[in-house]
Amino acid sequence: MYVVAGVTGNTGKVVANSLLDRKKDVRVIVRDAAKGAPFAARGAAVAVADLTDEKALAAAFTGAQGAYVLLPPNPVAKDFRAQQDATSAAITAALAAAKVPHVVLLSSIGAHLPSGTGPIAGLHVAEERIRAIASTKATFLRAGYFAENLAGSFGALEQGILPSFVPASLPIDMIATRDIGDVAAGLLLEGPREGVVNLGGPAATMNDVAAVLTRVLGKTITVAEAPLDAVVPTLTGFGLSENVAGLYREMLEAFGSDRIAWEPGQPKLSGKTPLETTIRALLGK
Repeated sequence: MYVVAGVTGNTGKVVANSLLDRKKDVRVIVRDAAKGAPFAARGAAVAVADLTDEKALAAAFTGAQGAYVLLPPNPVAKDFRAQQDATSAAITAALAAAKVPHVVLLSSIGAHLPSGTGPIAGLHVAEERIRAIASTKATFLRAGYFAENLAGSFGALEQGILPSFVPASLPIDMIATRDIGDVAAGLLLEGPREGVVNLGGPAATMNDVAAVLTRVLGKTITVAEAPLDAVVPTLTGFGLSENVAGLYREMLEAFGSDRIAWEPGQPKLSGKTPLETTIRALLGK
């Protein structure tokens, strides 16, 4: 049986449905039982647990041959890193208590770096903690920039503008969440495997994104580079906490300076979903 967290989000949903498509026994973890109904209708078991509740998670992981876990973001957290650490501590303790033989953690490009990467640093801590579980072999799926996150920059398309806090010509490894979920499901089905799998690309710039938008919308879209000092006021204006906005500023600065990059010597897979396919889906085109 495979246990899947994050099924109300983009990647966990794909992992669970991919496994169910293959007629595998699946148990999904949700905070609200009603959220598990679509998966129960497909034959999945449903466990109700918060990802910071060690005991409930241990019960959910019991009997699993593999598990998919992640650290869901909370954009309004007063202390985002503390919440990440509490979540990874609970997940680690639960995996150890249930003696889960294999776990796939959704991690990120740059997670090999201990600091200076904004919210990605929390995934570094999670990897270190899970790696230390003697009874569990861990596969760290380090994904590139989620292509779906581009939607947050689409607010000014009516004016022909695509704002960007990174240089317009900077190549960024983007990946569709559909591809992340498919690869994660495949890693679970392969069985216990220790180490890192990088997943991204091909790389695209914000100029490339603007070119796709121009083609899809039939109107010229140009990139408007914004200064990093505008990150925090912009994101807090959208409702993010100042703490979270500050971490995202640090991350964007690290991307722009090439500090955030793939760890050398690790295998890298490429996604199958074209950037235009993702953008069309985001725009309903």
